[in-house]
Amino acid sequence: MQKVSSGSTRRSDRSGHGHAIAHLALRFEPVVRMTLMRKSYKEEKKMVIRNHNSCGASRPETRRLPAFPGKMLLSAGICFMAMLFWWSAPVLAQEAVSQDGPPPSSVEESVTPMDKAFEKPLERVRPLEKLKDALKDMPPFLRDTKLDVNLRTYYFYRDKFDNSKNEAWALGGSISYKSGYLLDHFGVGAAVYTSQPLHAPHDRDGSLLLRPGQEEYTVLGQLYGEIKLFEGVFIDLYRKEYNTPYLNKNDNRMTPNTFEGYTLVGRHGGKDGAPELRYGGGYITKIKERDSADFIPMSEAAGARTGIERGVALAGANYSTKKYSLGAIDYYSEDIINIFYAEGRYTLPLTERFGALFAAQFSDQRSTGDDLLTGSSFDTHQVGLKGEASYGGAVLSLAYTDMTQGANMRSPWSSYPGYTSAQVQDFNRAGEEALMVKGSYDFSRLGLDGVTFYALWVHGWGAVDPVTKGSVYNQDEYDFDLQWRPKIGVKGLWFRFRYAHVDQRGGDNSYIDDYRVIVNYDFSLL
Repeated sequence: MQKVSSGSTRRSDRSGHGHAIAHLALRFEPVVRMTLMRKSYKEEKKMVIRNHNSCGASRPETRRLPAFPGKMLLSAGICFMAMLFWWSAPVLAQEAVSQDGPPPSSVEESVTPMDKAFEKPLERVRPLEKLKDALKDMPPFLRDTKLDVNLRTYYFYRDKFDNSKNEAWALGGSISYKSGYLLDHFGVGAAVYTSQPLHAPHDRDGSLLLRPGQEEYTVLGQLYGEIKLFEGVFIDLYRKEYNTPYLNKNDNRMTPNTFEGYTLVGRHGGKDGAPELRYGGGYITKIKERDSADFIPMSEAAGARTGIERGVALAGANYSTKKYSLGAIDYYSEDIINIFYAEGRYTLPLTERFGALFAAQFSDQRSTGDDLLTGSSFDTHQVGLKGEASYGGAVLSLAYTDMTQGANMRSPWSSYPGYTSAQVQDFNRAGEEALMVKGSYDFSRLGLDGVTFYALWVHGWGAVDPVTKGSVYNQDEYDFDLQWRPKIGVKGLWFRFRYAHVDQRGGDNSYIDDYRVIVNYDFSLL
């Protein structure tokens, strides 16, 4: 049987659960030691300079402090603005798709992949009311200006199947600008993203917090023009972020995916609980991946060789009411791949405190044209079912997915939308079936406002090598996620701790341990 792992070296089983806290303490030890060494060295340098000044000597020979890239100035500027508005910014924290937001406290709050498709970003609370008042008599292009800041620090550590390790600690975030509409029809927007290393061992590359080689980056990730055809219908031109099942931000590291393309999105209805239709379509030529400063062709990001340049045409729609939704979307890349996704959801509020949700999804992927992605034709699909029940802030979820044996599923431009996708593994290998059990709880009812927790277990079995059809190893993943979003004081602040343990069984037991500590702070200047 073939081993599915990130390397060829195997090792015997050991328990990763009983020592999770101790492992995390060991992971942070070099970070703390590095910080103390820097502080000690700064004090030593001050003493040398004082001695030099008292003796009137020539320029002293001193060791240089560790140099940060010049682009760290951007991060420093963002941090300064955070301190400036720290106590006066009642804002809303950024919500991301899939596993990157807080768990729901009821089935009515549950979000499926199609629920986010073609949705415009939510408005944030604007803290600088005096400045907004000063702009109230200006033309709408200036009066309705929005300036948002996201600060993020992220520590990532992963102990992999082959005993190699990924580790980094980074600081960064983004500044986003959006104008009002000139003549009520024309607007512009832009966003700058940065990720700077605080602790980045060169022999532990691969965390995706930084560029390959543990290098910093700063990038103009969004730069677009927007045309409002009429209320609820927009044309977006050039570089922007999108949220659809197989083409989205995948914002679970330091910076999101953003895309270069030309799209139309629209929304009708939805006010006061009325039915809503959201739709969109367009052509995407390039992607800036979440750990990169460069835009590359969509075909190259999918895995085609360098020099092949193909974009992605997409079109889809989602219709929703209070109780149900139904949607579908298709992504076509000439000579590369076609991806079709459909989903339906039904919510059943049984009582004031008890509710149920049922959802189903279908994904189909197949080669197109000259088969430039793999050199041969392929097709595969996955079916998923999910049920949820909620009561008093607790939600219990059960999900099942089933893959055909034609090929492994791909998600080169997004996070994976499968119902059994977890923190580390997506459970989308050829032939794989997977079962997920998940429980979450919102502790607000116990007086701990903003505190949520979830735990899940996924078991995957029956996977095969897509070429030989030989069996590969079964796998299990256990995830634990604790979040705190303060409701008083500094709103918009978000603390998160995540731990995942993956076992692949058969022959020798192999495992992955994955630790993540994330702090986000979102606020708006205008």
